This record gives sequence, structure tokens and C-alpha cells, in this order.
Amino acid sequence: MTAPLTPPQPPHRPSPDQQSPDQQSPDQQSPHPAWQAPPPAAAAGAGGSVGYQEDGLGMKTEVREAAVIAFAMAVGGALLGVLWWWLAPEVPLVSDASAVYLKDTEGEQAIAVDGTFTLLALGFGLVSALVVFALRRRGGIGVVVALTVGGVLGSLLAWRLGVWLGPTQDVAAHAREVGRGVTFAAPLELEAKGALLAWSVAALVVHLGLTALFGPRDPEPDPYQQSPYGAPPA
Repeated sequence: MTAPLTPPQPPHRPSPDQQSPDQQSPDQQSPHPAWQAPPPAAAAGAGGSVGYQEDGLGMKTEVREAAVIAFAMAVGGALLGVLWWWLAPEVPLVSDASAVYLKDTEGEQAIAVDGTFTLLALGFGLVSALVVFALRRRGGIGVVVALTVGGVLGSLLAWRLGVWLGPTQDVAAHAREVGRGVTFAAPLELEAKGALLAWSVAALVVHLGLTALFGPRDPEPDPYQQSPYGAPPA
């Protein structure tokens, strides 16, 4: 018999680089854990649709609340108009049968009429901001729009209602009715039309201050929750 010229070869073993992670020994495995796969696109799409629906419902609720706030402020303008008519001083006029004059040419009653309306509107703006903040502390663009529109509508209603409740606008007929040399009150007028914005400005400023001081704070976002790969290993 003749012996083989080549010795038998040992069974082939794959190199460590060619071994799969399950076949490697614990000391040969990588110290870094495998990354987690990002969420599938289908799940992301489903989440996006749910968020879109939630945003739609939230927008409808915000619009409805803003409409209620604006309507309540507009109706409150009736009270402002009554108070303005009641508290505003009268501007005295007198007639000499040919023309109507101011009885007190150096009087400040006309300025006081505008000042009364402005101060009342500022007070209504303060009360409106306090009530709205107490009922809806989270604020939002809808509240800002409602306070602006509601304040303007309420001021317009107060202005027209006060003029309607005050003395007649027909000064000549009123002078003929009272007679010559008799003092009578001038129509209630708002000369400074900028006072119509006092309610809205006061409400916005006060509400902004309350929101900045006592409004709810959004929690700090966790940076690891934003990553699709999760938190790094300890």
C-alpha cells in the first residue's frame, strides 16, 4: 500500500469576518448594539392622517370659541353705550333766534365726552381679557382675533346707541323748541374716533400679559423621543 502524499486538510471554518452575528463568540461580537429600524412609511402615513383629523377638529373648536367671544363682546357694547350716555357730561348750547352757540366757549365738556367713552372702553377691555383668560387659559390666535373684532364691534354699537339715547341730532329744531336764550344740551358725539379701538387694545394688552405670566407652559421636548433609533446605550 502507498500513503497519500498530502496530509488531510482540517474542516473549513469561516473567518470571523465571514461569520454571522449569531455564530460569533461573545468576545468577537461588536460592542455597539444594532440600530433599530425606522418606523415603516405606512405607520407614519396613518399617524399623519390622525394628526390631520385632530388638527381639523381643534380648528373648528377654536373658531367656534372665537365666534362666541366676539359675539359676547359685541353684545356687551350695549352696556357700554348706556353707561356712556349716563356718565358723559352735557355740552350746553344756547340760541339767539338766529344761530346756536356754545354757552361756555372755554368749557371742556366736549373733551370730557370723548374721555368718558375712552375710559369706559378701557375698563371693558380689562374685564373682557380677565373673563376670556379665566375661561380659556391656553390662548391662541382665535382668542386674539376674537378680542380684536369683538372690541371693535362692541365699541361701534356703544357709540351708535349712546348717540341714539342722547339729545336729538336736530339742533336747529331743538333750539326753536326751547326758545331764545334757553340753555339746552348738545347731541352726544364722539369726536375722537380713535376711542373706538380702546376696547380692543386694552383687551389684547391685558390678555397678552396674563398669558405670559400665568398661561400654561409647553413641556420640554425629549430629543431621544424625536429620533427613530431610540435612546443611545448607557
